[in-house]
Amino acid sequence: MGGTVIVKAENLRAAVRHIVLAGGSNEREAALVSENLVLANLTGHDSHGIGMLPQYILAVVEKRLQVNQAPTVISDHGAILNLDGNMGYGQVIGHDAMELGIRRARETGVCVVSLRNSHHIGRIGHWGEQCAAAGFVSMHYVNVVGRPPLVAPHGGSDARFATNPYCCALPATEPGGEPVVLDMATSKIAMGKVRVAMNKGEQVAPETLIDNKGNPTTDPNIMFQPGGPKGAILAFGAHKGYGLAVIVEMLAGALTGGGTLHDHNWARNTITNNMLSVIIDPAKLGGAETWRQELATFVKWVKASPAAPGVDQVLVAGEPERNTKAKRLAEGIPIDTNTWNEIIAAGKSVGVGPDQTNAAAGLA
Repeated sequence: MGGTVIVKAENLRAAVRHIVLAGGSNEREAALVSENLVLANLTGHDSHGIGMLPQYILAVVEKRLQVNQAPTVISDHGAILNLDGNMGYGQVIGHDAMELGIRRARETGVCVVSLRNSHHIGRIGHWGEQCAAAGFVSMHYVNVVGRPPLVAPHGGSDARFATNPYCCALPATEPGGEPVVLDMATSKIAMGKVRVAMNKGEQVAPETLIDNKGNPTTDPNIMFQPGGPKGAILAFGAHKGYGLAVIVEMLAGALTGGGTLHDHNWARNTITNNMLSVIIDPAKLGGAETWRQELATFVKWVKASPAAPGVDQVLVAGEPERNTKAKRLAEGIPIDTNTWNEIIAAGKSVGVGPDQTNAAAGLA
């Protein structure tokens, strides 16, 4: 524990792409998966970055993740599309689902995309950014089935649902500008951040986890007890975050038909995501002539608030990620050695030797 390797983004993409290709994916799939995972690391979301690759490759080897899939249109009702992800790589399924929704929103002004049965779709902000880049406002609700729950209900002492992220993204107000992207788990931290803390040998913040008896703990290992009772993550904001998590579960799980998280669907033992997305063309709403100016003016007004003691400046959603991305593009992406060793092992499981992975990452 305690070691770190620094890898340039382009080298890390090459290493991930090489392993994904060896797992049976075609060139397009390997490119989308590697780009998505490395972008998560670049933006500071290591929980959803290349540390997920070992789980993905294990699921590929065990045939729980199906390579080279595309979303299937179950039904098409104009402004409502119902899709099945066929348990394909979520980085591909999510991308293609958003492209279908964006094209339809251009025609109708709005598209509701119901996506079920996709393997892990990664950082949800990625899909909000995709919609924002096309000029659309979007909202995304995601739940997880197919594996045991992670998050305790407010007042409860064991896990009953997953981290259930919510994302809302608004496009840039001018050419070359940046979108506003709120992307958050409804739990205090994402499960991947617990994994990162464990791999680094660090504790998590107080009032984040409870043990298997409902007592507070800062030990991330409580979420990874092999064969024994595990702890749970707490929802953010007490009853408010818990309430939002339940709403996300209902919209993403029940409304899409993908299912909610309870005992009968844990047996798949993999990360299966369902997502309900609402994609809106702002030009077709009542504020079409003024919304960009109104958004820009409001953001400027909020950011003009004098910074509190110990704070450099007021930021809006999406700015911390962009600041981290600029820093990591310049300096490289830090990866703890435990995570890197897991990636090396994942490569070996599909015939990619350690020397090959290290060479692709520029670490040879």
